[in-house]
Amino acid sequence: MEVPAQASNGNGGHEYDIISWFDTLSKNAAAVQRETLCRILHLNYGVEYLKKWFGDMEIQDMDSCALESLYASLVPLASHADFEPFIQRIADGDTAPILTQQPITTLSLSSGTTEGRQKLGGRILEFIYSSKQFKTKCGLTAGTATTHYYASEEFKIKQLKTKCFTCSPHDVISSGDYKQSTYCHLLLGLFFSDQVEFIASTFAFSIVQAFSSFEDQWGELCSDIRDGSLSSTITLPRMRKAVLDIVSSNPNPHLASQIEAICREYRASNWYGIIPKLWPNAKYVYSIMTGSMQPYLKKLRHYAASLPLVSADYGSTEGWIGANLDPGLHPEDVTFTVMPTFAYFEFIPLYRQKQDLTSAVDFTEDVPVPLSQVKLGQEYEIVLTTVSGLYRYRLGDVVEVAGFHNGTPKLNFICRKNVILSVNIDKNTEKDLQMVVERGSQLLCKHGAELVDFTSHVDVAHQPGHYMIYWEIKGEVDERVLSECCRLMDASIVDHGYVVSRRTNSIGPLELCVVETGTFNKILDYFIGNIGAALSQYKTPRCTDNPMLLRILNLCTF
Repeated sequence: MEVPAQASNGNGGHEYDIISWFDTLSKNAAAVQRETLCRILHLNYGVEYLKKWFGDMEIQDMDSCALESLYASLVPLASHADFEPFIQRIADGDTAPILTQQPITTLSLSSGTTEGRQKLGGRILEFIYSSKQFKTKCGLTAGTATTHYYASEEFKIKQLKTKCFTCSPHDVISSGDYKQSTYCHLLLGLFFSDQVEFIASTFAFSIVQAFSSFEDQWGELCSDIRDGSLSSTITLPRMRKAVLDIVSSNPNPHLASQIEAICREYRASNWYGIIPKLWPNAKYVYSIMTGSMQPYLKKLRHYAASLPLVSADYGSTEGWIGANLDPGLHPEDVTFTVMPTFAYFEFIPLYRQKQDLTSAVDFTEDVPVPLSQVKLGQEYEIVLTTVSGLYRYRLGDVVEVAGFHNGTPKLNFICRKNVILSVNIDKNTEKDLQMVVERGSQLLCKHGAELVDFTSHVDVAHQPGHYMIYWEIKGEVDERVLSECCRLMDASIVDHGYVVSRRTNSIGPLELCVVETGTFNKILDYFIGNIGAALSQYKTPRCTDNPMLLRILNLCTF
């Protein structure tokens, strides 16, 4: 492989010319992918999982093309459920080479994505939040990928090297109290307002929620800036001390008066354009804005006005996938160029069985193809093989090939294949929903009633966003029983992203709506009469955003 060009870094040293490096990779994407697969398999040769399929076969001296074909023919596609027993053994302390030859020291819990960004200097107003890390019974550290990152030396080193620092210290990021952290993020962002070069978060949801809070708290924030104080609502000792160490030494009545005048003016226009007005040196807003974050774009644009919205790169806890090579595009138009060294990628061709207004889309699948054989306009599910021990792992993301950068595809993110409920970092499938509803409805039977049918909706129009579950019930049940059913369903959702978000109130309590008898027949009539659905093929949509269905449901709710 050709060695990329080098360029002076201005300090007497040299660094790789990243553009030349990537152009070389993308022009030789097929070969780079084969080399990546060989590197992964050679590095982890002999681990228990691979030995199941390769046996004692000697693969070290095989030609890369032959090894790629052999791998696809012997090692099956797999999901998280296939890896879970192996991961559990590692968590429980088994030190044998199960998935990797190198020892595993940390376990990352999926939270939707991790974060990687290039920083230009100055300060960043980042609405970022860590959840608690914990130890498995054998002593491995477990937590979300972002929690690991924000607690790591790499996070500190990156800020030092780029001379671009977050406005908030670690004790604010890691407080565990979403509301208190958000207040402190806002306060410190305003305190350093003339230094802030961009606004960022892992997810667009967090920025929208933060400014929703700002609308109510700006007066108190101004008082704190004027006096060098901190609101009595901030009660966590370590966070309180960390923030006061910054603001108490420099009360700023002039800045407070400026912010107050801006807020009084912009409140009258429903806060349109408040971000660039408060942070005049900010160049853009940076976050994950695709997929389940798209519902928040309208509100984010309202706050940002003409300030560019830059969509972050495409990654997951399981591995990074692609880069946004054209950050100037609107988030709805962004594509992600696959980085052929990040992992070995395969793509399962998907064909939609039907087009209707239900949220769950059925697909038929074809044989997986390597990166070099994907076709323009085709939808695929991504399959990953990674250095960290995932082999032919089905990511569950549905993407469309929107173009090519030399020999590597540019992807549009379409949806999660099986997820139907998601507010921000939470991911719940139809199966998850069914289990939750079953748990909640068991109480009905004890009171002589039964569940006739159900559906759900994710309400992001009101903050914090939350799940709404609609029930049609046969029989009479009092309010106390329904409240307990609702509590049981909320408590039964075990997805880690949901549990963490509920604990920090970045997702609100689940809402149970009981509808009139016959409501689901009205929905059936709507589908048959207006959509042309056949009764023999009709399935109640288990989650819906369709305005007409929501209108029927809401009109029929008691």
